[in-house]
Amino acid sequence: MNPFPKLDEKDTRSGFGAGLLEAGQRDPNVVALCADLTGSLKMDAFAKAFPDRFVQVGVAEANMMGMAAGLTIGGKIPFTGTFANFSTGRVYDQIRQSIAYAGKNVKICASHAGLTLGEDGATHQILEDIGLMRMLPGMSVVVPADFNQTRQATLAIAAHEGPVYLRFGRPKWPVFIPADMPFEIGKAQVLVRGTDVSIFACGHLVWRALQAAEALAAEGIRAEVINVHTIKPLDVAAVLDSVERTGCAVTCEEHNRHGGLGDAIAQVLACHRPTPQEYVAVNDVFGESGTPDQLLKKYGLDTPDIVAAVHRVRARR
Repeated sequence: MNPFPKLDEKDTRSGFGAGLLEAGQRDPNVVALCADLTGSLKMDAFAKAFPDRFVQVGVAEANMMGMAAGLTIGGKIPFTGTFANFSTGRVYDQIRQSIAYAGKNVKICASHAGLTLGEDGATHQILEDIGLMRMLPGMSVVVPADFNQTRQATLAIAAHEGPVYLRFGRPKWPVFIPADMPFEIGKAQVLVRGTDVSIFACGHLVWRALQAAEALAAEGIRAEVINVHTIKPLDVAAVLDSVERTGCAVTCEEHNRHGGLGDAIAQVLACHRPTPQEYVAVNDVFGESGTPDQLLKKYGLDTPDIVAAVHRVRARR
């Protein structure tokens, strides 16, 4: 059953803002750069507390990535902030050449990711960013599930040596991860134990997976829900341990079905333990304008879609 029945709602971008401020308080080498979206990225508190460690670069995302790479040479730990589409697609060359290839200790922090950006539509709803970033050698990819976990992840990546892509969202979302739950880059979290199906989820869809597990429990199906907050490095041991018990898997992500969490899990299963798998993801199309809930329903990412995927994969087991 769902272990988090009574919930507040906060946006994950506010979790990033809280974590960034705390990281700045802990380490004077933490600096922040923003591409004219300080309020949207919730970087205001950091900018106010540390004006000499904050750079407003304006609408110049490519320059921001180059500046961030340069700052690492002096021992700084730069956090860049803008929308996910502008954090990846617009500046992929700069990230590849100046940050990933050079192995720079830059934290690329991307808000407004996925469909739940909502009314801004397809031009802003990047659905391929996880794939773009996980293909870069040496790049860690972290997709936290709620406010608390985004704050924890922000602190964790500040202490991590190497480039990181941190992906989070715009809307208010249930807060279901305990504030004191341990967070470790590369270590998945089993939120619900089960024996009948493994549901691997990241980001906003972790909450939908928990709702699906509750619905399935009413049918007598015990689903195991695993929060894969780190897509790369993937917790291979946790994936294999779970499917060894359940014999089938469903992957859930607010991303294109190509290149994201589902494909990362599929690679593990193909190499180590061939297992029936179903994807809950956007099916190789662009998004459109609408509310987050409307879009999740239309593109097959809602709780009933996860339940249906569980029934399909169990029939193949």
